[in-house]
Amino acid sequence: MIKRRRRRQVDKGAPKWMVTFSDMMTLILVFFILLFSMSVVDAQKFRAIAESFQQRQIFEFLPSAIEFDNTAEEREGDRQDPFEDGQFGESGAETAEVNMDALLAEVQNFLEENNLTEGISATRDDRGVVLVLQERTLFETAEADILPEALPFLEKVGTLLEAIPNMVKVEGHTDSRPISTFRYPSNWELSGARASSVIRHLLDTYDLDPKRFVATGYGDTRPVVPNTSVENLQTNRRVVIVISDPNSEDNQTF
Repeated sequence: MIKRRRRRQVDKGAPKWMVTFSDMMTLILVFFILLFSMSVVDAQKFRAIAESFQQRQIFEFLPSAIEFDNTAEEREGDRQDPFEDGQFGESGAETAEVNMDALLAEVQNFLEENNLTEGISATRDDRGVVLVLQERTLFETAEADILPEALPFLEKVGTLLEAIPNMVKVEGHTDSRPISTFRYPSNWELSGARASSVIRHLLDTYDLDPKRFVATGYGDTRPVVPNTSVENLQTNRRVVIVISDPNSEDNQTF
């Protein structure tokens, strides 16, 4: 009797591996949806993106999925100039664009007329106008109390800042010699205290918005010269005042 060979039964539909693969992709999709749902969405950016799609000519025949209380033209009219509300003072309101070259020239002339060029320098880089004050100009060694000799220059800086709206960053720097006192356990505390002292003096003496200022203490991490001699150590002990250029990219991080 001849045995008949059984034909192999061919499974219909998609291969089995594809089912497993589809399950995995579905789980990954659900995972990312959950991450997105738990993230914080910036409402203003979302509205701006939605408005940009609404203004596209290709979508003019479709209504926006987001309802707005007023039109784009009305919202544009509602936007206020930050220099019109007086938050930077009357002088700042009159001068939205500051001539950084003229500002630098005025500071340099003041330094030359008052013989302060040995302890203070004024330059300009991509951040804005940079004022470097050596330690001996501002403080006693290992202290953060401003000396009376520094007041005339700080008065000039405060007067200039009252007339312009620019952001200001004050940096404190030390040399590499360690310090360990009750008030300043390390160079970090000393450099931060010196930057804060300069800002506190400006805010207490002049009509300035505290939101314009940033204090940073770098300790001995950013020397301008190697700490290999007495002169170099003295050079590295400094306070830097950066009057930010409004067009600078660094101004966005303030």
